[in-house]
Amino acid sequence: MPVRHVLLAVFVAVVWGANFIAIHESLQQFPPLFLVALRFGVLAIPTLAFVPRPRVPTRWLIGYGLGFGTLQFIGLYLGMAAGFPSGLASLVLQSSAPFTVVLGALLLRERVSARSAVGIAIAVAGLILVGVARGATGSWWPFLLVVFGGFGWALGNISTRKAAAPNPLHLTLWMSVVPPLPMFALSLVFEGPRRIATSVASSFEPAAVPAWVGLAYTVLIGTVAGSGVWVWLMSRHPAGHVAPFSLLVPVTGLSAAWLVLGETPRPLELLGGAAVIGGVLWAGLRRSPAVVAVPAADHEDADTALPLSLSSVTPMVTTSCPGTQDLGDTSPA
Repeated sequence: MPVRHVLLAVFVAVVWGANFIAIHESLQQFPPLFLVALRFGVLAIPTLAFVPRPRVPTRWLIGYGLGFGTLQFIGLYLGMAAGFPSGLASLVLQSSAPFTVVLGALLLRERVSARSAVGIAIAVAGLILVGVARGATGSWWPFLLVVFGGFGWALGNISTRKAAAPNPLHLTLWMSVVPPLPMFALSLVFEGPRRIATSVASSFEPAAVPAWVGLAYTVLIGTVAGSGVWVWLMSRHPAGHVAPFSLLVPVTGLSAAWLVLGETPRPLELLGGAAVIGGVLWAGLRRSPAVVAVPAADHEDADTALPLSLSSVTPMVTTSCPGTQDLGDTSPA
């Protein structure tokens, strides 16, 4: 990769790492479920008006929206609203990578290499260490919510693999059309009209400016700009050259949270984090040339039979994260 493209990849990782700080600021003003609906509602309106619908089966578009856009952010936003540290959330959300490998093997009959299996085991062990560290402070529930967010991201990854979109960025943007209505409904039921109305009414006060800035950042910088640059890089370089840069997301997320919010991870959390990143990286470093998949004639029914490694599913932010199929069409939170 040319130096300028490497710098662009690093830029995207920094943008996505800082995305968790933006989410933290928005959660200070808006209830978490309502914030998810608001985030995707803001993106869905211009998408419906100006972006061509991707030529993919509807069921996989909906599956992507429900997994990546809905379940992931239910877990992530509820976990962070319950007190899970922003920087650590950027790390724990990497659980989407091993989840995707396992779901690919179970649902798509993809083969898991021995190297990938070792990487999964190391990453899972790292997540357990982080969980134990959080559990020692009575914070199991927020941790499990963020892990659930990683599982939702993985479900979205499976849907995008099946969709095989000719223009991944269009799929990423159209994914935003799915979450708003179910998330508004869930917010009305569980957070209540009064809490929503109060948060909106007070959002026009000066103290709420960081919340709106955070929302604008997640939509315009994290999703549109970050995902756009990432997709552009993926279209010009092998996935194995670009994908490892997504591992900088938790590094920048933890660093940004330390600098801006004063969050300091415990030693056991740092050890677990190193194991997660190391496991994903180990599985993603292939010793042999990547196998090239032959596109199936029928996206509706054909199953891929690729040997699956974590380099093809390492997360990218919404839109994918957060990351999907060969990292070509999503982004981290």
